[in-house]
Amino acid sequence: MVDVGLVMLQGARHAHITALDKAADNLGVDLKIIELRTPEEITASNLDAIVFPGGESTTMRLTGGVEGNGLLPALFSWLRANPDRPVLATCAGAILMADPQDGGAPLVNGVINRNGYGRQADSFQAELQIPEFGGTFPGIFIRAPRFKSVEGAAVAVAYNQDEVVAIREGCWIAATFHPELTDDIRFHSWLLTQARGDGQ
Repeated sequence: MVDVGLVMLQGARHAHITALDKAADNLGVDLKIIELRTPEEITASNLDAIVFPGGESTTMRLTGGVEGNGLLPALFSWLRANPDRPVLATCAGAILMADPQDGGAPLVNGVINRNGYGRQADSFQAELQIPEFGGTFPGIFIRAPRFKSVEGAAVAVAYNQDEVVAIREGCWIAATFHPELTDDIRFHSWLLTQARGDGQ
């Protein structure tokens, strides 16, 4: 059984559930998705992996921060204590991993700009290069953040050959696009493979 914690602040949470279910079926993995809404749900669960969906990062900080339900500081603390548990963070999830604003160090070594490609009207789709898996990936960017620098992190996905749109540090991937909104389940398959201990 692989227990995946899904951060329930905002974002395409149900699309992530669908992608995880498909990946689990494809891999033959027994999957349990634990919806994380409170700090207690993090500490009370034996989590094998985390999915950190997108949304609007300012709203997520307000609702999940110290003055909200406290989910984010509890999650960041748990991640720092469990660096061997794989994470897939998308869009605003990547922003919060790179800039947690909880008094601790960034969780990934990427400097990132909110709405780096422009407003909602500037959302786009593009074919991405995936050094991590090989081949290409259909990238969906919705009011997406943009990495300014990624020193100390491995390039997991690139756009236009040289622009980094996802980074990997150990078993954590932070992506500025939305793999859950495509039919390609490679990122969610990677997460489950890492979580059950047979990833690279």
